[in-house]
Amino acid sequence: MDKITYSDFIENKSQIGGNHGFDPIFYPSMSFDFQKALLEWGVKKGRCGIFADCGLGKSLIELGFAQNIVQKTNKNVLLLTPIAVGQQMVGESEKFGIESYRSRDGKIKGKITITNYEQLHNFDPNDFIGIICDESSILKNFKGKIKHAVTLFSRKMKYRLLATATAAPNDFIELGTSSETLGYLGYMDMLNKFFKNDQNNCATNRKGRFTEATKWRLKGHSHDHFWRWVTSWAKAIRKPSNIGYSDDGYILPNLIENDIELNLNVCLPGEMFSFPAVGLKEQRDVQRESIKERCEKAAEIANSTDDFCVIWCNRNNEGDLLEKIVKDSVQVSGSDSDDSKEEKLISFTKGQYKKLIIKPKIGAWGLNWQHCNHTIFFPTHSYEQYYQAMHRFFRFGQKRQVIADLIYTDSDKNMIENLQRKKNQANEMFDNLIQEMNNSLSIQKNENFSKNMEVPKWLKTN
Repeated sequence: MDKITYSDFIENKSQIGGNHGFDPIFYPSMSFDFQKALLEWGVKKGRCGIFADCGLGKSLIELGFAQNIVQKTNKNVLLLTPIAVGQQMVGESEKFGIESYRSRDGKIKGKITITNYEQLHNFDPNDFIGIICDESSILKNFKGKIKHAVTLFSRKMKYRLLATATAAPNDFIELGTSSETLGYLGYMDMLNKFFKNDQNNCATNRKGRFTEATKWRLKGHSHDHFWRWVTSWAKAIRKPSNIGYSDDGYILPNLIENDIELNLNVCLPGEMFSFPAVGLKEQRDVQRESIKERCEKAAEIANSTDDFCVIWCNRNNEGDLLEKIVKDSVQVSGSDSDDSKEEKLISFTKGQYKKLIIKPKIGAWGLNWQHCNHTIFFPTHSYEQYYQAMHRFFRFGQKRQVIADLIYTDSDKNMIENLQRKKNQANEMFDNLIQEMNNSLSIQKNENFSKNMEVPKWLKTN
């Protein structure tokens, strides 16, 4: 058995590893100082997460990370993006003086290949030395198919980068999926180390994979250790001053959120009066019964302006009805081909359509729509979808105040309260990450010990 030093033993127990990368040799010429600092840390770390808010230049950092690997190793890097973001990323790379190519069929045309998450199965991991996940919050679902595919694909990658604005908006334990993809603690290993399952009933499904049978809570004595561990492989930033740089040019305009509650008195079958919906089934039933009224209110608002507007819906029949009653609109639906979705999204981005109707799960990630400052949203329980949808517009580079109209019924109050709870939890996560990056808890490891350790006299024997 190979011998290890005591300091190595302590480091292994802490799960706070060192660097796996190298000193950067390339910075995009238009990088701001805070972007250079994040890029330098990421390249040195080699396997890391950068959780930077919308508009802070994640694309620049991702492409700079890829270019550094190419110049250092002369090997290939794969960059994964949501639908329609790939072409946008190619345009960004040209702006930064970086050569990249788009591919959907698994063919490699250059050192930096950009493709959609949905096309990952066409590629061979042996062809790449590094992988970058744009909008990596797509990996947050422990049981998700894409998360499993990306983790498996990345397993032997020497260099890995996860970049997103919302790493784990609903629950701290979702950070475990990012850690596992980066090759640090596995999801269940993280839970067992830092969290407590009071009922001790974590189970496995028929495929032998772990499932969450109950809620886990962060152990009280593990609070500081948990956030210290997260910041050993991730950096979080909502504005440049979070890491010691000036916020000049990065002050957001106002976000005006209008709660538009429709008093419809929706009565479900068997009820004489309207009550707040309890449980997902009742909430879905209420939403189904109120489609016409909610869509008509959204159309009334959208048709009252000639400016750009995005309407976020959740059902096919909502999208179809909105397309009929919203003037000069185009709908991006799930039944559209990937090419058709991308064509419509790019057309809206270029200003060819004034009104866009779309589901958050199709278009809420990665796109830059600062030309639009008005959105209408049918809320659900997903804070991540809401956050990402709003930040297509409410992002650095937006010059006007952003107006978000949230349309819901009087039976959806429980859902709105749940969204607020998740918002508070997401803010807490970011506050903890930022505090841990900048406070005095950081440990300076010292391997040059000048004093010999002495055994206490009471332990000595004659």
